[in-house]
Formats: sequence, structure tokens, C-alpha cells
Amino acid sequence: MSQVTNKSGLSWLWITLVCLLIDQITKHWVAGSMELHQSFEVLSFFNITYAQNPGAAFSFLADQPGWQRWFFTLIAVAASIVFLVWLKRTPKDHTVLAIALACMLSGALGNLIDRVLFGYVIDFLDFYIGSYHWPTFNIADSVIFIGAVLMIIDSFKQSNSENTHAVKEK
Repeated sequence: MSQVTNKSGLSWLWITLVCLLIDQITKHWVAGSMELHQSFEVLSFFNITYAQNPGAAFSFLADQPGWQRWFFTLIAVAASIVFLVWLKRTPKDHTVLAIALACMLSGALGNLIDRVLFGYVIDFLDFYIGSYHWPTFNIADSVIFIGAVLMIIDSFKQSNSENTHAVKEK
């Protein structure tokens, strides 16, 4: 196994673990020290606000009677498996893609843990401008977003690399 880890993107799993620990520690801190919907201002555009989201991003399907818990749990399990297999098949030197997958795996696992344990995801990061509030989110959501951005950057990098090789061959 260590030989596979040393040659594959699995060597970046430490990022998954670190992000997952930060996600879970912050969620448990918020849930253990605040009342639901309690909020306190950190900056003039940012609050810590304790929210429970039984839906997906932007509270999609949050108003459903409960089936969405298991639906989103299955999606998170499937996504986690896909990210893990993809990470294993990614060469270690494809750094940006490996870090992207490690981040996305961490986010999927962080929100999966919440859904299994509580039936909802704990959100608490509340950014706003004036009276307009962006939907509250958490660290797991943040690392999924970071992973997606890194994946897009990697795809452009790979595309440019392929174009460069094609030009040199002509």
C-alpha cells in the first residue's frame, strides 16, 4: 500500500485529514457553544451564525419531509468513492489535481458525517453586504469550492500543456 501511496495522489490525503479535522472541530464548537440561529458579528461583513441545513447547497430541498437526508448521504458516499479512486489513479506529480481531489474528498466527508450523525449539515459562516446575506456555509463547503476552482485551474493547465505539445509536434 505504501508503494501505491508514494506514487499516487493518495500521498495528498493528509490535506483531506487536516481539512476534515478543521471542519468537524469548528462545527462542533459552533453547535456546542451557540443556540440555533444565534449570531455574532466578527467583521462588518461577516458573522458566525449557527444554522442547520437539512438540504443541499443554498438549502436546496431543505423543506422536504426527510427523504433528502438519505438522498444527499448517498450522493456524498458516491462522491467520496469517486474522489478517492480518482486520487489513487492520479500521479503524485499532478499536484494541483491531487490537492483539488483531496479538498473535495474532505468536504464531501465532512458534510457526510453531519448528515449521518444529525440528519442535517451544520453551517455557520455568514457573509453579507448590507442586508443581503450569502447563504450560510461551512468549512467543508469551502474546501469543496476550493477543490473545484483548483480542478478548473488544472484543466486549463493541462489544456495549455496539450496545446504546447501539439504545436511542437507540427
